[in-house]
Amino acid sequence: MKKKFVAVAAAALLALSATALFGCSSQETQPADDNVLIVGFDQGYPPYGYVGDDGQFTGFDLDLAKAVCDKNGWTLELEPIDWDAKDALLDSGAINCIWNGFTVEGREDKYTFSEPYMLNEQVVVVRADSGINSLEDLNGKTVMTQVDSAALDVLTNEDVDEGGQAELAATFADLQQIGDYNNAFMQLESGAVDAVACDLSIAAYQMAAHPDVFKQIGTLSSEHYAVGFAKGDTARAQAVTETLKELNADGTVQKLCDKYADQGLTYDNWVLE
Repeated sequence: MKKKFVAVAAAALLALSATALFGCSSQETQPADDNVLIVGFDQGYPPYGYVGDDGQFTGFDLDLAKAVCDKNGWTLELEPIDWDAKDALLDSGAINCIWNGFTVEGREDKYTFSEPYMLNEQVVVVRADSGINSLEDLNGKTVMTQVDSAALDVLTNEDVDEGGQAELAATFADLQQIGDYNNAFMQLESGAVDAVACDLSIAAYQMAAHPDVFKQIGTLSSEHYAVGFAKGDTARAQAVTETLKELNADGTVQKLCDKYADQGLTYDNWVLE
């Protein structure tokens, strides 16, 4: 009887959990629909996607996705995901794109991408009072990055011609992985780790929020953001690309960049004309 009660309670909790939705009343998983765009995103990835002070999902990429959907008459569903589960969710159809500061380089064979829209870099951030001033100073230090992240790819890539930084990582005392960057920066601030390797946008956001606490010491690689779809989903990828171009032409992109400028985002890094 107890097992039956637990199962019923668990089912009720699952029924209450919902996908965040812009402009749609239904929050249940829906069958494939060309007029519904289910965006998978990391809710701890400001300024691209995060939980705002009002408890609602917000961020540059989420606002951009909404603008694309509005222009096409699509319904937007926002699905916060565990980053290391993104491929399984995309393959199963639980989401139909990954749109959240998603790096193209090194992933071209796994996804069908929109055209790149934003320039990005992988950088290293330390505490401002750490005495660490260069990448060389990371020798013997503990560095943290997000699991399955572009920064991790760079630091474990041994191909120097591809921009791999495995040689640098070999000098670290430890290269640790964590589920999200918010926790990584909490670890950095507390002194549990010496540095965080992350996207430039994340670094800029954290340094803008805590200008006396963190500083950037170097760049690991340059790359681009795009929207990632399941392999072969070319029609949807092309539709998003063309709409992003239109949104750039009509000034929407500039306005969204300005909205998040105080979080380190700049229109100067927009690359899609």
